[in-house]
Amino acid sequence: MRQYLVRHGESVFNVESRVQGQADVSLSDLGRLQADALAAWTRSLPADVAIDEIWSSPLARARETATAMAAALGLPLQIAEGLAELHAGIFQGHLWADLEAAFPEEVARWRSGDADYAIPGGESRAGLAARGRAALEQLAARPARHMIVVAHGGVLTAALASLLGRTHPLLAHAAERPFTKLPALANASLTLLDWPGPELMAFNETGHLAVP
Repeated sequence: MRQYLVRHGESVFNVESRVQGQADVSLSDLGRLQADALAAWTRSLPADVAIDEIWSSPLARARETATAMAAALGLPLQIAEGLAELHAGIFQGHLWADLEAAFPEEVARWRSGDADYAIPGGESRAGLAARGRAALEQLAARPARHMIVVAHGGVLTAALASLLGRTHPLLAHAAERPFTKLPALANASLTLLDWPGPELMAFNETGHLAVP
């Protein structure tokens, strides 16, 4: 079974350089174009790649991205709560540039890399990785051959690091920075994960976004 893992298109908070976490923000104008490009990609898949299911995080930026693909495929969009982004607690909604001044102790603890440190009011890296891994494993157990999963940079990279190990060559620095200003996965990127295993077949592909 192959999971096509998709990070949502650019959001309005991405444009503003704000911490998103589980804030329910919409796609930007560019994000909607990226969602259209992903929909076009689904229509270009070879005949032997029939997408059986499409799943999304419950957050608006992921759902909007997934909806464009679901419409192109003629499939119902299904929601998996475990695919939501890290809950960033007190950091959510703040400009990245202001975080250190607003929450110096909390930002220092987060940057220390302590996987068990939970942002006040939010989650830890360890909790995020466990939740994201469980979501992908549960979806992989479904009776589907090809599945699209639309989620977020933090939860996807944390889940992949948990499944494949932090030293996996394709992940490189991704495991070190779930939920950062510069996530390892680009907006609207594709990552391919084959099960059983799992085996990472491609990571952070963006060729489908190129302008002809």
